Amino acid sequence: MKKGGPTVGLLEKMLPLTEEEKDILEYRRVMKARYTSKQQFIIEANKFLAPGAEIMIRKHTRFIDFPPHKHDYIEMNYVYNGSLKQTIGDRAVELQKGELVVLNQHIEHQIEACGTEDIIINFIIQPSFFNYIFSFLNVEGPFYSFLIDSIHGGEPFGQFLYFKCAKEESVQQLLRKMVEEMMEPDAYSQASIKLYVGMLMIELAKKANTLDGRPKPSLHNQWIRQTFAYIDEQYKHASLYELAERLNQPHYLLSKVIKKQTGKTFKALLQERRLDIAKELLVQSDVPVSVIAQEIGYDNFSYFYQIFKKHFHTTPLVYRKKHRSSPPQ
Repeated sequence: MKKGGPTVGLLEKMLPLTEEEKDILEYRRVMKARYTSKQQFIIEANKFLAPGAEIMIRKHTRFIDFPPHKHDYIEMNYVYNGSLKQTIGDRAVELQKGELVVLNQHIEHQIEACGTEDIIINFIIQPSFFNYIFSFLNVEGPFYSFLIDSIHGGEPFGQFLYFKCAKEESVQQLLRKMVEEMMEPDAYSQASIKLYVGMLMIELAKKANTLDGRPKPSLHNQWIRQTFAYIDEQYKHASLYELAERLNQPHYLLSKVIKKQTGKTFKALLQERRLDIAKELLVQSDVPVSVIAQEIGYDNFSYFYQIFKKHFHTTPLVYRKKHRSSPPQ
């Protein structure tokens, strides 16, 4: 345990009423304005996340039925204690202690009121976080497919994954660590949670056997998954023509599919990945900016400087100074 205390201590800390729950018990209704500014009930990440944050963990509000709603982020519900009954799309699901469900931003669900000892942990994860995950999660399987389809799919299609993983100790250990960070935060908690979530994604990808049902892949979505894997591996010299040759498809057809499925061109996806790597190198190393530009595939430094400033609204050197408090070791 983080502070050396027993698990039951954390449970006791999560049993008291939150401010939201006090309002629920007083007014007996869900305060929609607390969760969204939209006419439709779409819970907004910016109602909970700090500016610039990509992940938040919070306890689910008990004691009331939560009406049908969607999110503008990827949500994960984890049953820390008790159980959770909900209807996801048209399917009734009852999660038991230790199980979790991952929902994309297009699926509607409604949740039955939880009792006092039903402790559910909600993970709010911005889709942008998964660009970081994809940099090392180059694997096939239903979980990877789910993420790609949810984040880069052109057509909004509601999906969810139900993991019956209560007996998977590697998964449970990571989830417990994140709950500890949520309940006993310190200066390193946000960074720790981000790393733990990344590790959890890998573990869930490995534990596909615990899935209750699987999403149905499509040929075009398979091409998109292969496109992202190719860009991650070959970002310095990647080209649409080489990718088309690898997939044995005409480049013009592949270009249309990428645009339709992601809303972006191959060139734009490649540029985004290169700039993400540039950000990491700027913060984590002392490599000169001109060398970083060459390392990610830009021989023309002026062009790199121009697109970096256009994308991040600042120069590479200013970005480095702002996001690094001390020199890398």
